[in-house]
Amino acid sequence: MKMVQMQNDKIPPIALGTWSWGTGANGGDTVFGNHLTAADLKPVFDAAMDAGLNLWDTAAVYGMGASETILGRFIRERGDALISTKFTPGGEQDDNAVEAFLEGSLERLGVDHVDLYWIHNPGDVKRWTPKLIPLMKSGKIKHVGVSNHNLEEIKLAADILAAEGLKLSAVQNHYSLLYRSSEEAGILDYCNQNGILFFPYMVLEQGALTGKYGPQNPFPAGTRRGDAFTPDVLSKLEDLIRVMKKIGSKYETGPAQITIAWAIAKGTVPIIGVTKVSQIEDAVSAAEVHLTEQEIRELEAAAKATGVEIKGAWEKPMH
Repeated sequence: MKMVQMQNDKIPPIALGTWSWGTGANGGDTVFGNHLTAADLKPVFDAAMDAGLNLWDTAAVYGMGASETILGRFIRERGDALISTKFTPGGEQDDNAVEAFLEGSLERLGVDHVDLYWIHNPGDVKRWTPKLIPLMKSGKIKHVGVSNHNLEEIKLAADILAAEGLKLSAVQNHYSLLYRSSEEAGILDYCNQNGILFFPYMVLEQGALTGKYGPQNPFPAGTRRGDAFTPDVLSKLEDLIRVMKKIGSKYETGPAQITIAWAIAKGTVPIIGVTKVSQIEDAVSAAEVHLTEQEIRELEAAAKATGVEIKGAWEKPMH
């Protein structure tokens, strides 16, 4: 598996997301309709670490601490995990909010620093970005990223850090075959030109691009993804899934791996949510698929022809 360079550190080509780990507000039960315990997830963690996929993406708000707590329990047993977590601006927060969020995350995770720390949304770029600087200089944060920021906001955050001799290492936005707003807005090009890694989330559109769901096999009703990808929407994806299966047959793999391989081919480090050992196996095999330019064009044309573009309530246009 070819590693990726993030400044002076090497990271795996795929990061693993833990949004659906643990229950509670913004947790796996409310968003994904599952009720996973630490016992369910430990084999997933172990399989990933054994495969060399050791970069874990979480956030303090996932299950309101539940995701970090489960992950922290696992990483205490292994010293080679890389941790990515987030500060989420919102509501009434005082000027110490970033440090307080980070300290809470460090405690739940059982670590003294995080490898990658994100500002989760662009609530106030000028207010919150400078709060990262002392935490970076103290060593509690190794690399910094911004999530759900548009190009102007990314540039502003990069300039604030650069004034202190620090670098913006990463950008994390929703990006998939069905949602390419960050690419169309020039964010991918900006990242490539400035040595910033782009981490797309929802590459698999919460499972809609895996080929496992369709109008006859819809998502659980009453969940966020079930409300977004209704049977009618899933029916519009059937031609795209057929193209993904056709290309996948050449590589002896399935739609999920083709979707992930597409994101890697675009020069990004996709964040893949994992709840089963089989998903780790999918990710490992996806990292070995090298799509041709023609296959990439075919996938993108089929995706555009669906007319489907789903974005979260928290998202704004990247243009």
